[in-house]
Amino acid sequence: MDAIDRRILDQLQRDSSQTNQALADEIGLSPSACLKRVNRLRDAGVIEREVALLNPDTLGQRLHMVVEVTMERDNKSLYQQFLTSAVNAPEVKQCYQVTGECDFVLIVAVADLDEYDRFCDSVLYAHGNLRKFRTLLSRKRHKFDTSVQLSR
Repeated sequence: MDAIDRRILDQLQRDSSQTNQALADEIGLSPSACLKRVNRLRDAGVIEREVALLNPDTLGQRLHMVVEVTMERDNKSLYQQFLTSAVNAPEVKQCYQVTGECDFVLIVAVADLDEYDRFCDSVLYAHGNLRKFRTLLSRKRHKFDTSVQLSR
């Protein structure tokens, strides 16, 4: 990946809906050369997918929780069972296996506390290897950035 590829990726992370012509003009390439590079980045898996980011404030009240999960035993198969359950739960928007005082950090979005209780019952309490979890309720989101920092 060269500097031109990184510039393409920077632009696409800002706005992937722009036309190939607009992207090519911004980068300083011909449209065909730009499209070839974008397709190569897609084929290589660098561009994983393109999505629409929605404004949650326009879609009704949502609660966002940061949930720290600590497992009872350090057992790979038990971790995998929990991980599968967490990843498959539609309320879980992000899932990280981490080091430190807890084993997983989940970003969970629900409509209200009743929905969060149902999530706790079906995902968290359902695993016998769960020792404890701690829920941090987000009061306000000040930054949300989906971009990846590209090394130069």
